[in-house]
Amino acid sequence: MPKITFVDSAGTARTVDGAVGSTVMETALRNNVPGIDAECGGACACATCHVYVDEAWTEAVGPAEPMEQDMLDFATDVRANSRLSCQIRVTDALDGLTVTTPARQG
Repeated sequence: MPKITFVDSAGTARTVDGAVGSTVMETALRNNVPGIDAECGGACACATCHVYVDEAWTEAVGPAEPMEQDMLDFATDVRANSRLSCQIRVTDALDGLTVTTPARQG
């Protein structure tokens, strides 16, 4: 199982197992990771699962699709490495992925 590390805005890291085929958001919810609200349940209809992808992983994760980019307009403190965790599919290639949750969700 790929390991995903979630770092909160205070710098506390939590590494959990992610199931291949699930999303980073589903992984966070399944493991009670704080900072991921996921109000729309993964439908890419809000920005409450916003994360910052660690710079070392941005290429592996890939860019946001246009619909996701539109939803990121509703997120707080959007950066070049911002993604919605509901749109990042867990694969074996993402073993070791690190994402950081913002101080608050938009």
